[in-house]
Amino acid sequence: MKVERKADFAVSEASCKSATGHSIAEWFKSLDRQGGVALGRRALGRWLMDDRQVDAWWATTVVNEYEIARGDLAKDGRPKGYSICPTKSIKASPRTCFTAFATATALDAWFGPGHDLDLRAGGHWRNADGNRAIIRTINAGKNIRLIAEDEGLTLPAPVEIKFTPSAANCTVMVSVERLQTRAEADGYRRAWGAALDRLKSVVESAR
Repeated sequence: MKVERKADFAVSEASCKSATGHSIAEWFKSLDRQGGVALGRRALGRWLMDDRQVDAWWATTVVNEYEIARGDLAKDGRPKGYSICPTKSIKASPRTCFTAFATATALDAWFGPGHDLDLRAGGHWRNADGNRAIIRTINAGKNIRLIAEDEGLTLPAPVEIKFTPSAANCTVMVSVERLQTRAEADGYRRAWGAALDRLKSVVESAR
């Protein structure tokens, strides 16, 4: 899976004001007045989107940058980061969708070339595109948890891949956390979205 680490939009005072009507610094003052980081990122984001009609991309960006500016960091001293959650509904069982992740050959068919996979707790997931991960836990047909350590990634990122039945379909949801920049978040969202499109095509064409 090739990842282009590029933000959907430029993150600057001017671009924020053009898109939302206020600069980043102006939004920071508004968030201070609302109660600041003590409210939590979810509440601050909902206020921006629901009360001030800021779109989700800019609301998330402002809140993440606000946390950094106000020193509200994770225990490791790094930003809490961005989270993404690409999702795809596939006409197949959770077990079938899980199988597409279970071998190097299966992953080569849709995720990227040259896989070296050791699918077990403590195992690894590597390929020729530079994707690297340590596998934490596996529940066949239910979920895979891993830590992404891709080349160029600012910080190792927790990933969970969930397989949830929904009538005759399976919802495959990929949650990635601790992405440290807007460019990483947007890049991985686009890359995983495209990968899940390929997964859907491969799995459904084999029916």
